Amino acid sequence: MAEMPLGVRPCSLAAALEILGERWSLLALREMAYGVHRFAKIAGYTGASRDILADRLRKLEEAGVITRRQYSEHPPRHEYHLTEAGRELLPVMLGLLQWGDRWAVDAPAVVFRHSCGEPLAVDPTCAHCGEQVTRESLTPTRPV
Repeated sequence: MAEMPLGVRPCSLAAALEILGERWSLLALREMAYGVHRFAKIAGYTGASRDILADRLRKLEEAGVITRRQYSEHPPRHEYHLTEAGRELLPVMLGLLQWGDRWAVDAPAVVFRHSCGEPLAVDPTCAHCGEQVTRESLTPTRPV
């Protein structure tokens, strides 16, 4: 695909970034994955301003990544929960966390342990053959 004529590539990564690529979006999703569902706590734990967070949550809801559930009528208050699409982002977020631990900070702020007791290490493998996924093991092709 590197030899294709120059032009904007159609790309699912670009489409995903249209939904998730704005600042605060992944941090809001992180909080929901941690079990934080109320607006004020999401704002507090992410550091996002209320108006920016409201905008990000609205866009994530429109994209089907989260769902909003009312928990109080007077005044109207909502909780935010991951949909199936949002829950499927967990390996992506853990991969970014692992990358950040290695390349973006001096020391990790949190270490996740798997239920087996060992520290979690995200290691992409092929679901079919079990081999590790590397750039060299991939061949881009057009869908039929």
